[in-house]
Amino acid sequence: MITGIKGTRLRKAVAVAVTSGAMLATGALTAAPAQAVTAPSIVAKGGYVMNNGTAKTLYTKAADTPLSTGSTTKIMTAKVVLAQSNLNLDKKVTIQKAYSDYVVANNASQAHLIVGDKVTVRQLLYGLMLPSGCDAAYALADTYGSGTTRAARVANFVAKMNTAAKSLRLTHTHFDSFDGIGNGNNYSTPRDLTKIASSAMKNATFRTVVKTKSYTAKTITKTGSTRTMTAWTNTNTLLSSYSGAIGIKTGSGPEAHYCLVFAATRNGKTVIGTVLASTSITQRATDATRLLNYGFATS
Repeated sequence: MITGIKGTRLRKAVAVAVTSGAMLATGALTAAPAQAVTAPSIVAKGGYVMNNGTAKTLYTKAADTPLSTGSTTKIMTAKVVLAQSNLNLDKKVTIQKAYSDYVVANNASQAHLIVGDKVTVRQLLYGLMLPSGCDAAYALADTYGSGTTRAARVANFVAKMNTAAKSLRLTHTHFDSFDGIGNGNNYSTPRDLTKIASSAMKNATFRTVVKTKSYTAKTITKTGSTRTMTAWTNTNTLLSSYSGAIGIKTGSGPEAHYCLVFAATRNGKTVIGTVLASTSITQRATDATRLLNYGFATS
């Protein structure tokens, strides 16, 4: 039995010790104030990042300012192809001279498709997204646009791209080409492009293609023999440099400068975003890396 003043002090000490122990057990005393994560500085003119699972916005910089998109346009090209009803990815497309002439005339990035070769739609998608082949883009637009002439089919395909943008309720996006080599009226915003990419990533074939670092296509020549193409290497360097990177597409051009639509998954969380009009290939990757790190720290 505890008595007297000393006993009272002891009882209080025990009570304090018990209470403190309970607080420690619940972490009440150990919980330090959360450190605020500073938003990164990027060189790109525009940037946007969101949590792909919740669509929560995590970062913006001129996120709704329309800018030239370069070859990030090809995300929508692939999305429109993959949305076709009864799509057969093994359908063979014969490569036309017009596709080859087009990339030469525009000094455009290409998959180096051979005129007369039969190439599957699946292979064309790899040629579109990895080496950013404008010849592959032309072949897909010609195949999946409607019309009696090539020009009409291409125009119809681009119209489908714009219809798809409208269906996503994107108000700052317009396409006038199937590959980003437009006539001055091909633009989007970091937020809109991220939404296009997020929608495209719902498709399993798209996800598989955009996370592939290298792909070797075997095409059928005019004579029926098999041609093993030189391997296509993905222009997205984040696939090798950023842990958890799963895509998506680079873009560049005189007006677009250097663009990158990116995504990565870590611990079951996917962060997706866009940088537009960065200053170099290296800088766009640096910008994207900073935004991914920030996205994972804040989502």
